[in-house]
Amino acid sequence: MIGQRIKELRKRKGYSISELAELAGISKSYLSYIERELQNNPSLQMLSKIAGPLDTTIEYLLGNTYSSRLEVNGVLDDEWKFLIHKAIDEGMSKKDFRRLKDYLQYLKWNEHKEGSNS
Repeated sequence: MIGQRIKELRKRKGYSISELAELAGISKSYLSYIERELQNNPSLQMLSKIAGPLDTTIEYLLGNTYSSRLEVNGVLDDEWKFLIHKAIDEGMSKKDFRRLKDYLQYLKWNEHKEGSNS
């Protein structure tokens, strides 16, 4: 299952095995073994290296799927999850997120206001 998910994401990104191996900093043969399910128990460190260039999480590669309404409707896809986790890891708080959202709404409002005055 892990190998299948990696291969699917790799193809979606348009990477060859060689390209993904280089981006992840692992050997092409090891990545091939994982994709072909010959290596069924890669370390978390290896999965972390692979997850980065694929813009996904270790949890997704391990088969964890969530059934929240947002994910079912395709709103909270792997890219959103990656971006949210990265922002949190870099210290973004809920308050920061709300401020950013408010600021973006203000920019849209201002663009609309300027566009209607032209």
